[in-house]
Amino acid sequence: MHEGHRKRLKMRFLKEGLDSFEPHQVLELLLFYSIPRKDTNELAHKLLERYGSLSGVFDADIKDIVKIQGIGENTAFLLNLIPHLARKYYNDKWGPKPELNSSSKAGNYAISLFAGRNYEAFYIICLDAQNRVNYSELVHEGTINEAPVYPRLLVEAAIRHKANSVILAHNHPGGTLTPSRADIEATKTICTALESISIKVIDHIIVCGDKYYSFAENGKLEPLKLQNKNA
Repeated sequence: MHEGHRKRLKMRFLKEGLDSFEPHQVLELLLFYSIPRKDTNELAHKLLERYGSLSGVFDADIKDIVKIQGIGENTAFLLNLIPHLARKYYNDKWGPKPELNSSSKAGNYAISLFAGRNYEAFYIICLDAQNRVNYSELVHEGTINEAPVYPRLLVEAAIRHKANSVILAHNHPGGTLTPSRADIEATKTICTALESISIKVIDHIIVCGDKYYSFAENGKLEPLKLQNKNA
């Protein structure tokens, strides 16, 4: 019975993709590959009841997931791996040196850096003279106001990756796109530090889910020296 159900679900995915799948069916399909000989329907429902949504399941801590009856270490690892794979996938689609020649491209690139992260992080995106990405470095994890981003680390990263200019990016997971006072003050401090070595901050982007806020677009920095937003 289980084998027939599994085969039907797999064939449906091959024909339709995942768009028409209910959340529990997506989990069922995924769990086939860590639980080879057991009905995964009940377990999929149990996970959704506990964590509230697919994203909630994927964001759950491995140590918490393994406490659920029927979930082993391999299954917990597989579930936790999904957001990290998604981030790698989205970032890889940009290629090795994407050209961020508009603020919308810069915003969408920043979104790809934070896909699947359910904690705050801070990146410096180092650009060459043609606004192509030399390297995007994760320089800090944690909120800006609780654990400041030290300008020295950003200066070192910019020099190390031969930046002509940089874009700052951090996320507000589950929060608002609006920059806090701490965000604004930290940006001013970082701009001053980088300008002392002739490296300009051309934008600071805040990411929340699949949306972004650009300091440059909203007049928080000098106008972004890229094309217009819709380029």
